[in-house]
Amino acid sequence: MVSVFVNGQSDNTVQALDRGLAYGDGAFATMRVAQGQILFLNEHLQRLQQACHRLGFNIQDTTSLINRLNLHAKTLTQGCIKLLLSRGVGGRGYTAPESPEVCEVISLHELPAIYAQWQTNGIALALSPVALAKQPLLAGMKHLNRLEQVLIKQQALPQGIDDWLVLDTDDHVIESSMANVFIVKGNQVITPAMSQSGVSGVMREQIIDALLKNNIAVMAQTVTLSDLQNADHVFISNSLLGMVNINHINLGAINANLSSTSHYKPWAMTHNLLTQLKLLY
Repeated sequence: MVSVFVNGQSDNTVQALDRGLAYGDGAFATMRVAQGQILFLNEHLQRLQQACHRLGFNIQDTTSLINRLNLHAKTLTQGCIKLLLSRGVGGRGYTAPESPEVCEVISLHELPAIYAQWQTNGIALALSPVALAKQPLLAGMKHLNRLEQVLIKQQALPQGIDDWLVLDTDDHVIESSMANVFIVKGNQVITPAMSQSGVSGVMREQIIDALLKNNIAVMAQTVTLSDLQNADHVFISNSLLGMVNINHINLGAINANLSSTSHYKPWAMTHNLLTQLKLLY
């Protein structure tokens, strides 16, 4: 059962001319609730504020918004809160209103039960046939226009595969369909740079910070399929599933120089970081 609140009211009605509906003009955050508390709430709101600022509008009355979110978290106890902010109602054309009235949509959801299993057992990925376009003006942010992800998810996963691994149009590794990617090689961790495409998740930043505190070197840089194949370990992260080890990746026939499947052993540090960040299911 999903509960929806629009502009603080228990109503699931959004105006027909809302720019989020018309153009994807807005941003959102997906936050995990544990024991009545939103994990990393300040970090989620900071990233959301940055995204809205980049789009050209600002969150209004953040104190009241935080109070509403915390109240919903206490009611939900365990689950997921999605916070969506659009620029609000606009005209027919693309030009944004000079004084937008931001539309706030909060929805409450259950967490997918399979995430606990994924944390324990790891998952398998396959290369998506859909590539991400490069657009530095939007790169990193979780904006409302997710048509690329819709196209990715429309593809049926091969048997035994849990999610898609997604490249950009230059065949660089960017993310999975729903999570950030990390590869481990020796004593170094590498994650794809988010300067051209992809979403720079809140959990990605928390993991980078935790790795540095554990004296593990981390680099955000271009990641190739060869880097992926030569990695010792691979894991993914997002705010709901935390961190999940990758058991193998089906590389298909995209590159004749690469074997069809790369296998990885679980990284012991993944469980340690899950414990440190209090993300274990």
